[in-house]
Amino acid sequence: MANQDQLHRYLFENYAVRGELVTVSNTWKQMLENHNYPLPVKTLLGELLVATSLLTATLKFAGDITVQLQGDGPMNLAVINGNNRQQMRGVARVQGDVPANADLKTLVGNGYLVITITPEEGERYQGVVGLEGDTLAACLEDYFMRSEQLPTRLFIRTGEVDGQPTAGGMLLQVLPAQETQVNDFEHLAVLTETVKAEELFSLAAEEVLWRLYHEEEVTLYDPQDVEFKCTCSRERCAAALKTLPDEEVDSIIAEEGEIDMHCDYCGNHYLFNAMDIAEIRNNASPANPQVH
Repeated sequence: MANQDQLHRYLFENYAVRGELVTVSNTWKQMLENHNYPLPVKTLLGELLVATSLLTATLKFAGDITVQLQGDGPMNLAVINGNNRQQMRGVARVQGDVPANADLKTLVGNGYLVITITPEEGERYQGVVGLEGDTLAACLEDYFMRSEQLPTRLFIRTGEVDGQPTAGGMLLQVLPAQETQVNDFEHLAVLTETVKAEELFSLAAEEVLWRLYHEEEVTLYDPQDVEFKCTCSRERCAAALKTLPDEEVDSIIAEEGEIDMHCDYCGNHYLFNAMDIAEIRNNASPANPQVH
């Protein structure tokens, strides 16, 4: 099994259709490390990670994307943040009992999918779509048809290889402003649908594409690494503390002796004592970063 998570882009020579293939098993594993989610929540986070990576690759700019599911079900929030460098992090919030065989609707309840795109330069964009489909892939395909009018198909696979969680997927999308026959796109989608989870997880991208499309001409581009990366930092925590009223901060210090800021995404703790707070207020950076 390939150790490095990678995203591959490819293009069909004879159709105005592009494709992507991604494996995110290591990234998913790191995302789950500090959490004890029920299995259906783990699986949905894996699917959301695959989907976000594939969506990030469809963007043509430097910036961030956040894909989140919100609802009134036992899992009221699942969110993945990613960027154009394929650095990903994610977290879920569970507030009720999750049935062992819970599907998307059972987990999220009445809810919706929110996609927020934040370019480094330019306007922030947010799209919201109700959870009409039975699967995450169906909901995202629906989103693309509504917001971009671009026929898009997602094929998401999660599972286990040698007892380790594995996740990957593929995306097909008609190129913008190109005429593509519906039958051609469907033909490629039918071929892609046959991809097996174990093929995605154990074979090189070239081999997967050859198995799926050996009668087509496909150009495969250089891959991009996908990795788990949290954007939390001591500086960011200090900046957040600065926005709180002084008396609130002082009362926590008086009661607890220090402020422990915990990152939900990666599990890091950032500790600030009275001296650190004084330094933050004087705009000095804390002298001895304590991370554990």
